[in-house]
Amino acid sequence: MATNAGTRPAGLRALVTGASSGIGAAFARALHARGERLILVARRRERLLALADELGGAHVLAHDLALPGAPERLAAEVESRGYAVDCLVNNAGVGHTARFHEEDPERIAGMLDLNVRALVSLTRAFLPGMVARGHGRLVNVASNAAFQPVPFLTSYAATKAFVLSFTEGLAGELRGTGVVVQALCPGLTSTEFLEVAGTARGLLVNRLPAMSAEDVVACSLRGLDRRRLRVIAGLPNRVLARVQHFLPRSLVRAVAAELYRPGRAGSVS
Repeated sequence: MATNAGTRPAGLRALVTGASSGIGAAFARALHARGERLILVARRRERLLALADELGGAHVLAHDLALPGAPERLAAEVESRGYAVDCLVNNAGVGHTARFHEEDPERIAGMLDLNVRALVSLTRAFLPGMVARGHGRLVNVASNAAFQPVPFLTSYAATKAFVLSFTEGLAGELRGTGVVVQALCPGLTSTEFLEVAGTARGLLVNRLPAMSAEDVVACSLRGLDRRRLRVIAGLPNRVLARVQHFLPRSLVRAVAAELYRPGRAGSVS
């Protein structure tokens, strides 16, 4: 995947969503180091500008992709500027730790819009160009939560199961087109996601070791170089994903429930 940026058409770009922090920012830095020209997308324009300045230049587009029509507006803006997306990293996502029946319906809807609808819409917008050019790279950030139901993180895990299935289905359709597709499945990662989701406030899952965003991205890019469809970041996470296939589904679900169960001291309720 390493590319000499000087030989690439000026319009080609790598677009990273959720680029203002965490895994998205780590993708931006790593792709920049590989010579990629970048389009950085997130809600927080100030953070994007700071990252672009750090990298010595990148195109910044501030969009809240959970809003109706936002993915389509983003795609139209990219096209209007004459850019062709050669690498799409669908990283933007959010999760909430809560009992489903107690959670704000609008919050659930926003999560579904961001984790599923925006990802599908952006893939549909930029994939035809990759296929037409006979080259492209698509990374959809799923999660180790995609492999089993996770009580108290129920909707989030379901969205990531969708992302995994969607990405693997695309890979079958795109064989022979020159487009490389990857479902990246990180485990617990040291990012702001933990605080937003409520997992950073007393839940048992927070006692588990977490990977750095930089290490997760390094795993992703190595896998992309090798054209690996499913990339589970970190050896412990790969072992866990394999072992749980041999365990009763009820046991896997029960363990996941204890890791994310609200109501302990200092946790969300």
